[in-house]
Amino acid sequence: MQTPYYLIDKSRLLPNMEKIARLRALSGAKALLALKCFATWSVFDMMAEYMDGTTSSSLFEVKLGREKFPGETHAYSVAWAPHEIDEVLASSDKIIFNTAQQLERFEAVSRGHTRGLRVNPGVSTSSFDLADPARPFSRLGEHSPEVIEPIADQISGFMFHNNCENADFDRFDAMLGMIEQRFGHLIRRMDWISLGGGIHFTGEGYPLEKLAERLKRFAGENEVQVYLEPGEAAITRSTTLEVTVLDTLFNGKNLAIVDSSIEAHMLDLLIYRESAKMQESGDQKWMICGKSCLAGDVFGEFRFPQALKAGDRLSIQDAAGYTMVKKNWFNGVQMPAIAIRELDGSERLVRSFTYDDFAAALS
Repeated sequence: MQTPYYLIDKSRLLPNMEKIARLRALSGAKALLALKCFATWSVFDMMAEYMDGTTSSSLFEVKLGREKFPGETHAYSVAWAPHEIDEVLASSDKIIFNTAQQLERFEAVSRGHTRGLRVNPGVSTSSFDLADPARPFSRLGEHSPEVIEPIADQISGFMFHNNCENADFDRFDAMLGMIEQRFGHLIRRMDWISLGGGIHFTGEGYPLEKLAERLKRFAGENEVQVYLEPGEAAITRSTTLEVTVLDTLFNGKNLAIVDSSIEAHMLDLLIYRESAKMQESGDQKWMICGKSCLAGDVFGEFRFPQALKAGDRLSIQDAAGYTMVKKNWFNGVQMPAIAIRELDGSERLVRSFTYDDFAAALS
């Protein structure tokens, strides 16, 4: 296939799904795919065998979840608009409001629907202020029990989302304890509690059984149904971005320019100033650069067994989460196609993008 393209490998996706299924069986918790992280619906048929549904951040994600992923559809947004609320309700099983004011604004129209409220516990695991839901002056959820108390009878659940790539079970356990201490009297009035995403329980060495026991205990002591909203945990290590070297040069370092771009195809690398991941070997160090005009369009520096040359194929690892959902047409760089490697090893192209798609995105 012509590069660039994202390659989703089902044999690498499957271990994540099996861990999710095991956690569900041991804990009684339900797992909803967070579409804000990954929304490539060509593999939803496989994922739906191991997960309970989807959760969203917008009307369009709600509709995609309802149309493409069997099971429950949870609708959350930082703020719902009046012109979209009817469609949100029609496309969801649960609606989660970000504030008490939003709940009050749409109380009448949402009456009879299963409703929840996002609660901000004021603690998180994020090391990036940009992504920290509990940062100072955060707009993400209600943080005061005194504000929640008067409207508690209008809802049946809470959504807490305060973990961010948290691979530390003890940290998760401690934060959940803080949540119980501060909001326990309100939690016990609910029927369901979502603990959000950001718990890296599919990572190597994560104590899955400890997490399951903690979730089961939390559910039992508070008499609630627990939900998790895995995003990265569901698709980590499952996908590569396949690229081709177009040119090489030396300017104090060996530079290789590929037919892709971090700003257009792996935007989080730019936002968080991180390096891409590649399987490395050898002693030849090369800086892999994108083809856009942005000076800092660099995937990172990696080691290779021999000098790179035009035409060489490279695989950027772990390219599923927050990539395809953020890809864009910056510089008019060719948007990567999407391909799937089936469990039998065969590969198929499921989506490609053309000039007409580029033109249609503009006006």
